[in-house]
Amino acid sequence: MDARAILDKLVSFQTVSTVSNLDLVNWVEDYLKGHGVSPTLVYNDEGTKASLYANVGPEVEGGVVLSGHTDVVPVEGQAWDTDPFTVTEKDGRLYGRGTCDMKGFDALALAAVPLALKRGIKRPLQIALSYDEEVGCLGAPPMIAEMRKHLPAASAVVVGEPSMMKAVSGHKGSYGWWVHVHGFEVHSSLLHTGVNAIMYGVKLIEWANQVNDANMAATPSPLAAQFDPPFTTAHTGKIWGGTAHNITAKDCEFGIDFRLVPGEDINAYREAMLARVAEVEALMQDVVPETRIEITPRFHVPPLQPENEGEAERLVRQLTGDNASHVVSYGTEAGQFQEKDYSAIICGPGDIAQAHQPNEFLEISQFEAGQVFMEKLVDHLAE
Repeated sequence: MDARAILDKLVSFQTVSTVSNLDLVNWVEDYLKGHGVSPTLVYNDEGTKASLYANVGPEVEGGVVLSGHTDVVPVEGQAWDTDPFTVTEKDGRLYGRGTCDMKGFDALALAAVPLALKRGIKRPLQIALSYDEEVGCLGAPPMIAEMRKHLPAASAVVVGEPSMMKAVSGHKGSYGWWVHVHGFEVHSSLLHTGVNAIMYGVKLIEWANQVNDANMAATPSPLAAQFDPPFTTAHTGKIWGGTAHNITAKDCEFGIDFRLVPGEDINAYREAMLARVAEVEALMQDVVPETRIEITPRFHVPPLQPENEGEAERLVRQLTGDNASHVVSYGTEAGQFQEKDYSAIICGPGDIAQAHQPNEFLEISQFEAGQVFMEKLVDHLAE
Protein backbone atom coordinates (compact mmCIF):
# COMPACT_ATOMS: atom_id res chain seq x y z
CA MET A 1 0.00 0.00 0.00
CA ASP A 2 1.19 3.50 -0.77
CA ALA A 3 0.78 6.41 1.62
CA ARG A 4 -2.48 7.59 0.05
CA ALA A 5 -4.10 4.16 0.36
CA ILE A 6 -2.99 3.97 3.98
CA LEU A 7 -4.46 7.42 4.62
CA ASP A 8 -7.79 6.32 3.16
CA LYS A 9 -7.81 3.34 5.49
CA LEU A 10 -6.81 5.28 8.62
CA VAL A 11 -9.45 7.97 8.07
CA SER A 12 -12.14 5.30 7.66
CA PHE A 13 -11.67 4.31 11.31
CA GLN A 14 -13.86 6.61 13.39
CA THR A 15 -11.36 7.00 16.22
CA VAL A 16 -12.99 9.90 18.04
CA SER A 17 -11.46 10.12 21.51
CA THR A 18 -14.71 9.05 23.17
CA VAL A 19 -14.58 5.59 21.57
CA SER A 20 -12.07 2.77 21.15
CA ASN A 21 -9.20 3.01 18.68
CA LEU A 22 -8.50 -0.74 18.69
CA ASP A 23 -9.81 -1.39 15.17
CA LEU A 24 -7.26 1.06 13.78
CA VAL A 25 -4.43 -0.15 16.01
CA ASN A 26 -5.11 -3.79 15.17
CA TRP A 27 -5.08 -2.94 11.48
CA VAL A 28 -1.71 -1.18 11.88
CA GLU A 29 -0.42 -4.18 13.83
CA ASP A 30 -1.36 -6.51 10.97
CA TYR A 31 0.14 -4.11 8.41
CA LEU A 32 3.47 -4.04 10.25
CA LYS A 33 3.52 -7.80 10.78
CA GLY A 34 2.96 -8.16 7.05
CA HIS A 35 6.33 -6.45 6.61
CA GLY A 36 8.03 -8.63 9.20
CA VAL A 37 7.91 -5.98 11.94
CA SER A 38 6.72 -6.96 15.43
CA PRO A 39 4.89 -4.08 17.13
CA THR A 40 4.00 -3.78 20.81
CA LEU A 41 0.63 -2.55 22.05
CA VAL A 42 0.29 -0.61 25.31
CA TYR A 43 -3.33 -0.72 26.52
CA ASN A 44 -5.20 1.68 28.77
CA ASP A 45 -6.46 0.38 32.13
CA GLU A 46 -9.82 -0.61 30.66
CA GLY A 47 -8.30 -2.42 27.68
CA THR A 48 -10.45 -0.35 25.32
CA LYS A 49 -7.64 1.66 23.71
CA ALA A 50 -4.00 1.11 22.90
CA SER A 51 -0.86 2.85 21.77
CA LEU A 52 1.50 1.04 19.42
CA TYR A 53 5.26 1.21 19.01
CA ALA A 54 7.68 -0.72 16.82
CA ASN A 55 11.33 -0.86 15.84
CA VAL A 56 11.94 -1.13 12.10
CA GLY A 57 15.42 -2.21 11.07
CA PRO A 58 18.43 -3.11 13.20
CA GLU A 59 18.27 -3.19 17.00
CA VAL A 60 20.86 -0.45 17.47
CA GLU A 61 20.90 3.02 18.98
CA GLY A 62 20.77 6.24 16.97
CA GLY A 63 17.47 5.77 15.17
CA VAL A 64 14.59 8.19 14.66
CA VAL A 65 11.09 7.99 16.17
CA LEU A 66 8.12 9.04 14.06
CA SER A 67 5.40 9.96 16.55
CA GLY A 68 1.72 10.46 15.83
CA HIS A 69 -1.66 10.05 17.50
CA THR A 70 -4.57 7.93 16.31
CA ASP A 71 -7.52 9.80 17.84
CA VAL A 72 -9.50 12.62 16.25
CA VAL A 73 -11.99 15.19 17.51
CA PRO A 74 -15.76 14.79 17.02
CA VAL A 75 -17.66 15.90 13.94
CA GLU A 76 -21.06 16.28 15.60
CA GLY A 77 -22.47 19.77 15.23
CA GLN A 78 -20.15 20.61 12.33
CA ALA A 79 -21.37 21.28 8.81
CA TRP A 80 -19.42 18.94 6.52
CA ASP A 81 -19.82 18.98 2.74
CA THR A 82 -18.47 15.42 2.44
CA ASP A 83 -18.39 12.24 4.51
CA PRO A 84 -15.81 13.13 7.21
CA PHE A 85 -14.64 9.52 7.46
CA THR A 86 -13.98 9.07 3.76
CA VAL A 87 -11.04 10.88 2.14
CA THR A 88 -12.39 13.09 -0.64
CA GLU A 89 -9.95 14.61 -3.12
CA LYS A 90 -11.01 17.98 -4.50
CA ASP A 91 -9.21 21.10 -5.74
CA GLY A 92 -5.79 19.88 -4.66
CA ARG A 93 -6.94 18.96 -1.18
CA LEU A 94 -7.68 15.78 0.76
CA TYR A 95 -10.80 16.31 2.86
CA GLY A 96 -11.65 14.15 5.87
CA ARG A 97 -11.49 14.10 9.64
CA GLY A 98 -7.88 13.62 10.66
CA THR A 99 -6.32 14.10 7.23
CA CYS A 100 -4.44 17.08 8.68
CA ASP A 101 -4.47 16.27 12.40
CA MET A 102 -2.80 13.88 12.11
CA LYS A 103 -3.50 10.73 10.14
CA GLY A 104 -1.75 12.25 7.13
CA PHE A 105 1.56 12.03 9.01
CA ASP A 106 0.66 8.59 10.40
CA ALA A 107 0.10 7.31 6.87
CA LEU A 108 3.42 8.74 5.69
CA ALA A 109 5.23 7.13 8.63
CA LEU A 110 3.69 3.72 7.95
CA ALA A 111 4.41 3.98 4.21
CA ALA A 112 8.07 4.61 5.09
CA VAL A 113 8.35 1.18 6.73
CA PRO A 114 8.67 -0.96 3.58
CA LEU A 115 10.85 1.75 2.02
CA ALA A 116 13.21 1.57 5.00
CA LEU A 117 13.36 -2.22 4.90
CA LYS A 118 14.02 -2.24 1.17
CA ARG A 119 16.71 0.43 1.51
CA GLY A 120 18.52 -1.56 4.21
CA ILE A 121 18.71 1.11 6.87
CA LYS A 122 21.64 0.93 9.28
CA ARG A 123 19.86 2.70 12.12
CA PRO A 124 16.23 2.00 13.03
CA LEU A 125 13.05 3.79 12.17
CA GLN A 126 10.77 3.63 15.19
CA ILE A 127 7.00 4.06 14.94
CA ALA A 128 5.02 5.47 17.91
CA LEU A 129 1.23 5.89 17.64
CA SER A 130 -0.72 7.00 20.71
CA TYR A 131 -4.33 7.33 21.85
CA ASP A 132 -6.17 10.19 23.63
CA GLU A 133 -3.87 12.97 22.50
CA GLU A 134 -6.87 15.18 21.82
CA VAL A 135 -8.11 14.94 25.41
CA GLY A 136 -4.90 15.81 27.21
CA CYS A 137 -2.08 13.73 25.69
CA LEU A 138 -3.02 10.88 28.02
CA GLY A 139 -1.87 7.87 26.01
CA ALA A 140 1.70 8.80 25.16
CA PRO A 141 3.42 8.69 28.59
CA PRO A 142 2.87 4.94 29.24
CA MET A 143 4.02 4.19 25.68
CA ILE A 144 7.12 6.36 26.02
CA ALA A 145 8.01 4.64 29.29
CA GLU A 146 7.78 1.24 27.57
CA MET A 147 9.83 2.45 24.62
CA ARG A 148 12.54 3.63 26.98
CA LYS A 149 12.69 0.17 28.54
CA HIS A 150 12.49 -2.01 25.45
CA LEU A 151 13.75 -0.13 22.37
CA PRO A 152 17.27 0.98 21.47
CA ALA A 153 17.69 4.64 22.36
CA ALA A 154 16.73 6.89 19.44
CA SER A 155 18.70 10.04 18.67
CA ALA A 156 15.64 12.08 17.66
CA VAL A 157 11.85 12.15 17.81
CA VAL A 158 9.83 13.81 15.06
CA VAL A 159 6.28 14.54 16.20
CA GLY A 160 4.26 15.01 13.05
CA GLU A 161 1.68 17.56 14.14
CA PRO A 162 0.75 19.88 11.27
CA SER A 163 3.48 22.50 10.92
CA MET A 164 3.58 23.02 7.13
CA MET A 165 6.71 20.82 7.22
CA LYS A 166 8.53 23.51 9.22
CA ALA A 167 10.86 22.75 12.13
CA VAL A 168 8.92 23.77 15.26
CA SER A 169 11.33 23.59 18.18
CA GLY A 170 9.19 24.86 21.05
CA HIS A 171 5.63 24.89 22.36
CA LYS A 172 3.79 25.89 25.48
CA GLY A 173 2.86 23.38 28.17
CA SER A 174 -0.77 22.64 29.02
CA TYR A 175 -1.92 21.98 32.58
CA GLY A 176 -5.50 21.70 33.74
CA TRP A 177 -7.52 21.28 36.92
CA TRP A 178 -11.23 20.72 37.43
CA VAL A 179 -12.80 22.80 40.20
CA HIS A 180 -15.94 21.69 42.07
CA VAL A 181 -17.32 24.25 44.51
CA HIS A 182 -19.65 22.58 47.02
CA GLY A 183 -22.02 25.25 48.34
CA PHE A 184 -25.17 25.26 50.49
CA GLU A 185 -28.68 25.76 49.14
CA VAL A 186 -31.15 28.22 50.64
CA HIS A 187 -33.83 30.44 49.16
CA SER A 188 -32.15 33.43 47.57
CA SER A 189 -34.11 35.77 49.85
CA LEU A 190 -31.97 34.33 52.67
CA LEU A 191 -28.76 34.67 50.69
CA HIS A 192 -26.64 35.46 53.72
CA THR A 193 -27.39 32.07 55.34
CA GLY A 194 -26.38 30.02 52.29
CA VAL A 195 -23.25 29.60 50.20
CA ASN A 196 -23.78 30.26 46.51
CA ALA A 197 -21.26 27.98 44.79
CA ILE A 198 -21.42 29.98 41.55
CA MET A 199 -20.75 33.33 43.20
CA TYR A 200 -17.83 31.94 45.16
CA GLY A 201 -16.55 30.07 42.11
CA VAL A 202 -16.46 33.36 40.22
CA LYS A 203 -13.89 34.59 42.74
CA LEU A 204 -11.52 31.89 41.44
CA ILE A 205 -12.29 32.71 37.81
CA GLU A 206 -11.59 36.37 38.55
CA TRP A 207 -8.23 35.27 40.01
CA ALA A 208 -7.46 33.69 36.60
CA ASN A 209 -8.29 37.04 34.97
CA GLN A 210 -5.88 38.76 37.34
CA VAL A 211 -3.12 36.28 36.43
CA ASN A 212 -3.63 37.10 32.76
CA ASP A 213 -3.62 40.85 33.41
CA ALA A 214 -0.37 40.61 35.39
CA ASN A 215 1.35 38.39 32.83
CA MET A 216 0.21 40.57 29.94
CA ALA A 217 1.64 43.66 31.62
CA ALA A 218 5.01 42.06 32.40
CA THR A 219 8.01 42.26 30.08
CA PRO A 220 8.33 38.86 28.36
CA SER A 221 11.53 36.86 28.44
CA PRO A 222 13.38 36.47 25.10
CA LEU A 223 11.91 32.96 24.72
CA ALA A 224 8.39 34.03 25.71
CA ALA A 225 8.55 36.88 23.21
CA GLN A 226 8.58 34.32 20.39
CA PHE A 227 5.10 33.06 21.33
CA ASP A 228 1.67 34.45 20.52
CA PRO A 229 0.65 35.54 23.10
CA PRO A 230 4.08 36.08 24.69
CA PHE A 231 3.05 35.02 28.21
CA THR A 232 1.52 32.18 30.22
CA THR A 233 -2.30 32.25 30.14
CA ALA A 234 -5.01 31.03 32.53
CA HIS A 235 -8.37 30.07 31.08
CA THR A 236 -11.86 28.86 31.96
CA GLY A 237 -13.86 27.68 28.97
CA LYS A 238 -16.81 25.85 30.50
CA ILE A 239 -18.90 26.29 33.67
CA TRP A 240 -21.83 24.41 35.13
CA GLY A 241 -23.92 24.86 38.25
CA GLY A 242 -27.05 25.90 40.04
CA THR A 243 -30.58 24.57 40.50
CA ALA A 244 -32.89 27.57 40.03
CA HIS A 245 -32.56 31.33 39.84
CA ASN A 246 -34.12 31.80 43.29
CA ILE A 247 -31.91 29.21 45.04
CA THR A 248 -28.30 29.71 46.05
CA ALA A 249 -26.29 27.30 43.93
CA LYS A 250 -25.31 24.10 45.72
CA ASP A 251 -22.71 23.18 43.08
CA CYS A 252 -20.52 24.94 40.57
CA GLU A 253 -17.97 23.18 38.36
CA PHE A 254 -15.45 24.55 35.89
CA GLY A 255 -11.94 24.06 34.63
CA ILE A 256 -8.89 26.25 35.13
CA ASP A 257 -6.21 25.57 32.53
CA PHE A 258 -2.77 27.09 32.02
CA ARG A 259 -0.75 27.36 28.81
CA LEU A 260 2.75 27.70 30.17
CA VAL A 261 5.72 29.32 28.45
CA PRO A 262 8.74 26.95 28.47
CA GLY A 263 11.07 27.72 31.35
CA GLU A 264 8.35 28.87 33.76
CA ASP A 265 7.42 26.75 36.80
CA ILE A 266 3.90 25.33 36.77
CA ASN A 267 4.21 24.60 40.49
CA ALA A 268 4.31 28.34 41.19
CA TYR A 269 0.97 28.78 39.41
CA ARG A 270 -0.48 25.70 41.10
CA GLU A 271 0.53 26.92 44.56
CA ALA A 272 -0.89 30.38 43.84
CA MET A 273 -4.15 28.82 42.67
CA LEU A 274 -4.39 26.59 45.74
CA ALA A 275 -3.69 29.56 48.01
CA ARG A 276 -6.59 31.46 46.43
CA VAL A 277 -8.76 28.33 46.73
CA ALA A 278 -7.98 28.18 50.46
CA GLU A 279 -8.93 31.84 50.88
CA VAL A 280 -12.26 31.43 49.11
CA GLU A 281 -12.99 28.17 50.92
CA ALA A 282 -12.39 29.88 54.28
CA LEU A 283 -14.94 32.57 53.35
CA MET A 284 -17.47 29.87 52.49
CA GLN A 285 -16.87 27.92 55.69
CA ASP A 286 -17.33 31.06 57.79
CA VAL A 287 -20.97 30.86 56.65
CA VAL A 288 -21.51 27.07 56.44
CA PRO A 289 -18.62 24.95 57.80
CA GLU A 290 -19.33 21.86 55.69
CA THR A 291 -18.92 23.66 52.36
CA ARG A 292 -15.69 23.10 50.46
CA ILE A 293 -13.81 23.38 47.16
CA GLU A 294 -12.55 20.23 45.45
CA ILE A 295 -9.62 20.43 43.00
CA THR A 296 -8.90 17.52 40.64
CA PRO A 297 -5.95 17.37 38.18
CA ARG A 298 -7.15 16.85 34.59
CA PHE A 299 -4.08 16.84 32.36
CA HIS A 300 -0.38 17.60 32.35
CA VAL A 301 1.35 18.27 29.03
CA PRO A 302 4.88 19.60 29.55
CA PRO A 303 6.22 22.31 27.25
CA LEU A 304 8.71 21.63 24.48
CA GLN A 305 11.88 23.53 25.34
CA PRO A 306 13.99 24.62 22.35
CA GLU A 307 17.19 22.59 22.52
CA ASN A 308 20.67 24.01 22.21
CA GLU A 309 22.26 22.05 19.35
CA GLY A 310 19.55 19.40 19.66
CA GLU A 311 19.84 16.36 17.37
CA ALA A 312 16.16 16.40 16.41
CA GLU A 313 16.31 20.03 15.32
CA ARG A 314 19.57 19.51 13.46
CA LEU A 315 18.12 16.50 11.61
CA VAL A 316 14.85 18.16 10.58
CA ARG A 317 16.60 21.31 9.42
CA GLN A 318 18.92 19.16 7.34
CA LEU A 319 16.03 17.25 5.75
CA THR A 320 13.71 20.22 5.16
CA GLY A 321 16.15 23.07 4.58
CA ASP A 322 14.18 25.16 7.10
CA ASN A 323 16.53 27.29 9.18
CA ALA A 324 13.99 29.72 10.62
CA SER A 325 12.89 29.72 14.26
CA HIS A 326 9.34 28.48 14.95
CA VAL A 327 7.38 28.03 18.19
CA VAL A 328 3.65 27.40 18.77
CA SER A 329 1.24 27.98 21.64
CA TYR A 330 -0.59 24.65 21.40
CA GLY A 331 0.67 21.54 23.17
CA THR A 332 1.86 18.23 21.70
CA GLU A 333 3.42 14.96 22.79
CA ALA A 334 6.88 16.33 21.90
CA GLY A 335 7.25 17.76 25.40
CA GLN A 336 6.46 14.33 26.88
CA PHE A 337 9.21 12.72 24.81
CA GLN A 338 11.63 15.48 25.80
CA GLU A 339 10.68 14.99 29.45
CA LYS A 340 11.97 11.41 29.09
CA ASP A 341 15.30 12.59 27.68
CA TYR A 342 14.53 12.30 23.98
CA SER A 343 15.62 15.05 21.61
CA ALA A 344 12.30 16.12 20.08
CA ILE A 345 10.89 18.45 17.46
CA ILE A 346 7.60 19.01 15.62
CA CYS A 347 7.44 18.63 11.85
CA GLY A 348 4.45 17.43 9.88
CA PRO A 349 2.30 18.17 6.84
CA GLY A 350 -0.64 20.51 6.91
CA ASP A 351 -1.77 23.74 8.53
CA ILE A 352 -2.80 23.67 12.21
CA ALA A 353 -5.57 26.11 11.29
CA GLN A 354 -7.38 23.15 9.69
CA ALA A 355 -7.24 21.01 12.82
CA HIS A 356 -10.63 20.29 14.42
CA GLN A 357 -12.48 22.27 11.74
CA PRO A 358 -15.46 21.21 9.62
CA ASN A 359 -14.27 20.19 6.16
CA GLU A 360 -10.79 19.55 7.58
CA PHE A 361 -8.31 19.10 4.76
CA LEU A 362 -4.69 18.43 3.93
CA GLU A 363 -3.18 20.05 0.86
CA ILE A 364 -1.91 17.39 -1.54
CA SER A 365 1.26 19.45 -1.96
CA GLN A 366 1.86 19.11 1.79
CA PHE A 367 1.26 15.36 1.66
CA GLU A 368 3.78 15.13 -1.18
CA ALA A 369 6.28 17.24 0.79
CA GLY A 370 5.86 14.75 3.62
CA GLN A 371 6.67 11.90 1.26
CA VAL A 372 9.86 13.65 0.19
CA PHE A 373 10.77 14.13 3.86
CA MET A 374 10.31 10.41 4.56
CA GLU A 375 12.45 9.45 1.57
CA LYS A 376 15.24 11.73 2.77
CA LEU A 377 14.92 10.37 6.29
CA VAL A 378 15.27 6.79 5.05
CA ASP A 379 18.35 7.79 3.07
CA HIS A 380 19.77 9.38 6.21
CA LEU A 381 19.21 6.20 8.24
CA ALA A 382 20.84 4.15 5.50
CA GLU A 383 24.09 6.15 5.58
